[in-house]
Amino acid sequence: MKRIISAALAATMFTSVAQAESVKIGFVTTLTTPAAVIGNQMENAVNLAVEHLGGKAGDLDIEVIFGDDGFAPETGKQATDKLVKQDDVDFVAGYIWSHVLLASRKSVLDAGKFLISANAGPSQMAGKLCDPNFFSTSWQNDQTPEAMGDVLNDAGVKSLYIMAPNYAAGKDMVAGVERTFEGEIVGRDLTKWGADAQLDFSAELAKARASGADGIFVFYPGAAAGAFIKQYDQAGLAEELPLYSVFTVDAISLPRLQEAGFTAVLGSQTTQEWDPTLDNEANARFVADYKAQFGGYPSYYAAQAYDSIMLIASAVAKVGNTEDTDALRAALKEADFDSVRGEFTYGNNNIPIQNFYLREVVEDADGVWTTKVVKTVYENAQDNFAAECPME
Repeated sequence: MKRIISAALAATMFTSVAQAESVKIGFVTTLTTPAAVIGNQMENAVNLAVEHLGGKAGDLDIEVIFGDDGFAPETGKQATDKLVKQDDVDFVAGYIWSHVLLASRKSVLDAGKFLISANAGPSQMAGKLCDPNFFSTSWQNDQTPEAMGDVLNDAGVKSLYIMAPNYAAGKDMVAGVERTFEGEIVGRDLTKWGADAQLDFSAELAKARASGADGIFVFYPGAAAGAFIKQYDQAGLAEELPLYSVFTVDAISLPRLQEAGFTAVLGSQTTQEWDPTLDNEANARFVADYKAQFGGYPSYYAAQAYDSIMLIASAVAKVGNTEDTDALRAALKEADFDSVRGEFTYGNNNIPIQNFYLREVVEDADGVWTTKVVKTVYENAQDNFAAECPME
């Protein structure tokens, strides 16, 4: 499945992708399966970024070719191979899932192309598999749950039950919270993931309740988030087992949770490097225009996808062409653009050094469930795996 946007906009919206004076960006995300709820937000944000740029990166037209990973590593690699070999893109961006990114990385980097992750942050690619042509506009997987671990410590939580899907990112999330949480882990469940992912959590929730834990930490992105929250709410666990999560309660799951009246999620806390309430001009424009065009709040997936296009455009505009890879690499490293998260820098492994925030689920002035920043957990945080990266 391929979606093409020629960003000269208007009448040239779907013209040939063979123009000489253009930058070609392949964007791999999930456009089919139930996980497309994430991919659709990323696609919306990419289109909005191109619109905000007027379809240009400096003097070059922006062309975006979307590839569908089908929520599977082998499909994602096939989509990536096509973008690199047939479409001959200059940049490949996107990637929701760590296992898809890990399967696709060599196809991009071995071809001398630039690889920009707009979400997935596997520990391997921040550490020993770091590469000069790989950049992230998100984070390293462990960082967000590490921030939550410190939040739990500050809140006086002494024991924790953990649930996450059994794949690369799920394991990183568990490792992250366990790295910083100082209390006792009284139970841990890694559940089946993929196209036939486990969505019935009744047995695990019963174990969590029986554990006597002070709280439950979960990581369930996409469609699994709604299934988990529904069952958590129906089990009446909010009072006895407070919910702490990462990548579970967001602008994708909250509209459905509100429609279903699952009020147990209100007041729950999550950590993240971005929030729709962050006070900067780029974020205000992004959130307002996203809501106006697409009828709801953007998620952090959308925010990071938007930033990935802005990063690429800033580098191309600075260099003026797509042939000088050394200059493009240096320009990417500068991160000289107005990010929706505010200013950030890159570490030696090309993972952002940035703030992480505690966010709380609230009802906005219009009665819509969203999040707000409660406090800053980390300032200018660098991931732990940067020390394993041989780049300086």
